[in-house]
Amino acid sequence: MISPEFKAPKVISVSQLNFYVKSILDNDMNLNAVFITGEISNLTDHYKSGHIYLSLKDEKSVVRAVMFSGNARRLKFKPENGMKVLVCGRVTVYEPTGQYQLYIESMQPDGIGELSLAYEQLKNKLEKAGVFDVSRKKPIPKFPENVGVITSPTGAAVQDINNILTRRFPCVNIIMAPVLVQGENAPAQLVKAVKQMDEYALADVIIIGRGGGSIEDLWAFNSEELAYAIYNCRTPVISAVGHETDFTICDFAADLRAPTPSAAAELAVPDKKELIAYYDSQKQYIYSMTDARLRLENKRLNQLKASLEAQSPAVQIREYSRDLSLQKEKMKNTMLNSFNNSFQKIKNLGLKLEALNPVSVLQRGYSFAEKDGKVVASVKELKPDDIFELNLKDGKVTAKVTGE
Repeated sequence: MISPEFKAPKVISVSQLNFYVKSILDNDMNLNAVFITGEISNLTDHYKSGHIYLSLKDEKSVVRAVMFSGNARRLKFKPENGMKVLVCGRVTVYEPTGQYQLYIESMQPDGIGELSLAYEQLKNKLEKAGVFDVSRKKPIPKFPENVGVITSPTGAAVQDINNILTRRFPCVNIIMAPVLVQGENAPAQLVKAVKQMDEYALADVIIIGRGGGSIEDLWAFNSEELAYAIYNCRTPVISAVGHETDFTICDFAADLRAPTPSAAAELAVPDKKELIAYYDSQKQYIYSMTDARLRLENKRLNQLKASLEAQSPAVQIREYSRDLSLQKEKMKNTMLNSFNNSFQKIKNLGLKLEALNPVSVLQRGYSFAEKDGKVVASVKELKPDDIFELNLKDGKVTAKVTGE
């Protein structure tokens, strides 16, 4: 049985319910600016619209969130799933679905600075893309005629660079490109200066940089567009940003990193004093080497001259003539000795023949008989009445055998 005091509840639509809940949340000052820490999940980055949709979660709960493009463009880093962040925003209800969610207005990494994280993310991205590849680094020319300088026209860095360039290498031309080196408009000016200086081939080497400062001051040199401008630059680039302990994306993309702007100027050009000393030493070295070479060649020339003289036809003819004279004298002596020996032999033989000559025997009173032109050696060769000749010292006589 229904009590007479009972009143039936007012019937409302779903839209009215969602609107009512939304109005309550929107009017709650505690929910208009809340700071929430949590881990990103279900991240969706709409590149066309620029909106970022995500969920924030902890060990027990999850809340849907959205960061619209106007706020998302101000992020220095790229949100990723699993990243722990600290966000600031307001809580409201999305009426079409009745789902309450967090509208994020700002976000930063929890436990690490936003710029530091953005730097590491961009560095890793460009490194994977090969922008820092050592094999793509271009050598710095040894004797540049024109040096391009991209920096602030009012800072101390430009004065240091100019002073060192003109002191070390007075003949160099300095091509100045004045730009902003910090602030919102600085990255675009740096990129434009690099591209124009390279496109029109204004310099043989480019120095880009500025003096020291905080990470916020140096942030213009952590631009992805600047990194690719340097990467695609045909002219060698020396990066000189901040102090020795400061590292920027520009340093990694450049062909050479200098610890300071002053050091960059020293790396860009040679020192005239060192060149003079070097060329003086080279001149002395050349003199010494030339003198030694002349002495060596003179020695070789004398040796060659002696060798040629030894092989000269005139020398050879003289040698042959002397040898011929010696041989002639030797042959003369040999023939004379041979003649004397032969003469002596003939003389000795003559003496022997003389001793055996029958005529000589006859001179001593002897004689010999011949018959029919033959010498009679024995009486047995003669017979009675044989006629023979008897040879005497002064002639012949005819004789007749009268008896035995």
